[in-house]
Amino acid sequence: MERPITFQAGEVTLEGLIAAPPSARVGIVVCHPHPLRGGEMHNNMVEALVAGFGAAGFATLRFNFRGVGSSTGEHDHGAAEREDVAAAVTCLLDNVAAPVVAVAGYSFGAWVGLAAGAADPRVHRLVGIAPPAASRDHGFLATVPKPTLLIAGDCDDIAPLAPLRKFVADSAETTSLEVIAGADHFFWSREDEVCRAAVAFFGPA
Repeated sequence: MERPITFQAGEVTLEGLIAAPPSARVGIVVCHPHPLRGGEMHNNMVEALVAGFGAAGFATLRFNFRGVGSSTGEHDHGAAEREDVAAAVTCLLDNVAAPVVAVAGYSFGAWVGLAAGAADPRVHRLVGIAPPAASRDHGFLATVPKPTLLIAGDCDDIAPLAPLRKFVADSAETTSLEVIAGADHFFWSREDEVCRAAVAFFGPA
């Protein structure tokens, strides 16, 4: 069961929802899509991820980036938002004793979450859903040794699959790609397939 929570990212106060089962073996920060395009923590894909991870017994923390909902501050085009992700990891660890910590994000949230998680030694695994590889630099992942799962639809015209395939081919062997056939960027009615792939990435209990 999720409960409301607030936490600090420097002088910014962020709002979130946390589910912290005491026996969780995995704790995951979930990052939402672009704030200037309506992205927030109640997005359909974020909701589905939280539900899927929760059903697997994982702890989750989803939150609104700065300037979204009741989170204070202003949108910073992905720069200060990385600080938001780091603060969310701190909040998660303050509330959950899970031995495995991960960051999962969707679209803009994938780019920001992957970047922040790759740089954070407290984070063990990374999940990026529809990462915008054609429009945002994901080069930081090329040599990251952390197991990383990228999930994309092959009908995505916002974050096209071809550049992502090339990126994965040039990246570390720890990075894998799962393609959802027939899915576009929004994954409407395909959320369950994304969630199954994301949960399976963490292996059996």
